[in-house]
Amino acid sequence: MAKKELVKRYILLIISLFLSALGVAFTKHAELGVSPISSVSNILSYKFTFFTLGTWLIIWNCILIGGQILILRKKFQPIQLLQIPLSFLFGYFTDISLWCVSPIPTNRYPVRLLMVFIGIVILGFGVSLSVIANVIMNSGEAFVKAVSDSTRKEFGNVKIVFDICCVLSAVILSLLFFDLKIVGAREGTVLSAVFTGFVVKFFGKRLKGPLTDILTK
Repeated sequence: MAKKELVKRYILLIISLFLSALGVAFTKHAELGVSPISSVSNILSYKFTFFTLGTWLIIWNCILIGGQILILRKKFQPIQLLQIPLSFLFGYFTDISLWCVSPIPTNRYPVRLLMVFIGIVILGFGVSLSVIANVIMNSGEAFVKAVSDSTRKEFGNVKIVFDICCVLSAVILSLLFFDLKIVGAREGTVLSAVFTGFVVKFFGKRLKGPLTDILTK
C-alpha cells in the first residue's frame, strides 16, 4: 500500500473515531443507556465519578487489548498495539463530544429518545468509515475477532455473544453498585444493539465505492 494512501486511511480512521465518540456522547447525554460495548464503562462512570466516561472507555479498551494479547499470544501482531493510542484518542473525543452536547436540554422524554436515534446514526456512520478505512480495528471488534479466530466461530455470532455479555456485565455491576437498581442500561442500550448494525450496513454500501476511490487515487 502506498504511503499516501495509508496516510489518507488513517485520517479517515481518526475522523471515524470522532464521529463514533460523538454518537456515544449523544446517547449518553440522553441518559437512556449507551451502546453495549460502552455499557460497562458507562456504569463505572456513574459509580466512580473521579474518572470521566472517556477515561473509563480508555481503561476498558486497554483491558480488551490485553485480552487480545492473552488469547492470540504469539499470533498477536505488534501493529495492533496502535489500538492503544487510538483508544486514548477515542476517550478524549468522547469527553470533548459530551461537553459539546451538554447544552442540549433533555428534560422531555421524546427529545431524549430522539437523541438516542441521532447518536445511533452518527455512531453507525463512524463505524462504517472505520470499516472502509481498513487499517486498525477498534479494540472491541479486534477482541471479538481474536475470540472468533481462536475458537473458529463465526465473527457475527461471537459479536452477538460479546454484546450480550457486555450488557449483562453492566446490569450486574449496576445491581451491585446501586442497591439492586438498574442504572445506565435502558432502552437506549437495546436500541443501539438492534439498529447500529443496520446503520453501518446502510452507509457502508453507499460510501465504500466513492471513498475507496478517494483513498486509492
